[in-house]
Amino acid sequence: MRWDGARKSQNIEDRRGMSGGKMAVGGGIGTLLIVLIASFLGVDPGALLPQDGPAAGVEQSGPIQETAREAEQRETVEYVLGDTEQTWGEIFRTSGYQYREPTLVLFRDGVQSGCGFAQAAVGPFYCPLDQKVYIDLGFFDELGTRFGAPGDFAQAYVVAHEVGHHVQNLVGVADRVRQLQQQTSQAGANELSVRMELQADCYAGVWAHHAETQRDRLEEGEVEEGLRAAAAVGDDTIQRRSQGRVVPESFTHGSSEQRTQWFMRGFQTGDEDQCDTFGGQLR
Repeated sequence: MRWDGARKSQNIEDRRGMSGGKMAVGGGIGTLLIVLIASFLGVDPGALLPQDGPAAGVEQSGPIQETAREAEQRETVEYVLGDTEQTWGEIFRTSGYQYREPTLVLFRDGVQSGCGFAQAAVGPFYCPLDQKVYIDLGFFDELGTRFGAPGDFAQAYVVAHEVGHHVQNLVGVADRVRQLQQQTSQAGANELSVRMELQADCYAGVWAHHAETQRDRLEEGEVEEGLRAAAAVGDDTIQRRSQGRVVPESFTHGSSEQRTQWFMRGFQTGDEDQCDTFGGQLR
């Protein structure tokens, strides 16, 4: 990606010098999260992690040491988050609202969030209770080496998707979905989760559209990087890899085809109003 004239976000909280404690009781993350990638992009800790404030995780401070690769990844995250702030700030202003920027927390191994203690195995996630995105940079290496989705735009897609969950939280979609999930069956709750994730994918595409058309950030082939990342983390692809069979009724994030389609819908239109995944049948 091209970052000429771009600004880095100041909303970065680097906790990589902290060591986490043990997983809090009740912090299990479900059968689909057996492998690292299974929770990629959008696990809602509000549903999966303790809701009663800080739990058993204890963090201790220490010096931050990073490799050249980690420094490069951190810089990408800082630029991407800054660019999403510009995009969503403009979109909210156009609608007469002020965008509240999220904080992005970098961590290693485990982290204490407003939603409870989480280990790196949950993948990147957004916590609606503290309005923070949490990312272990090691996930980007897994995404590239194990799942064939390398590149800085694939990493940007991860950040933009989690910021999409923040947007959902700000406009009230997240609260409404959680309420509906409590009133329906497991199958119904799963479907609502899929719709949430696909909308966040679409919002990531909206950001990419503005980054390209207004600021010329994307280089040749980078949209394809994003599509590979979206396809790599479809529920069907994950289930096929982890358990050798696909169980559509257990999907919580959407199929590879759905994830790429909704990302492209946001990218092609640049219109957040086109991201209504709750209005009818999903393709």
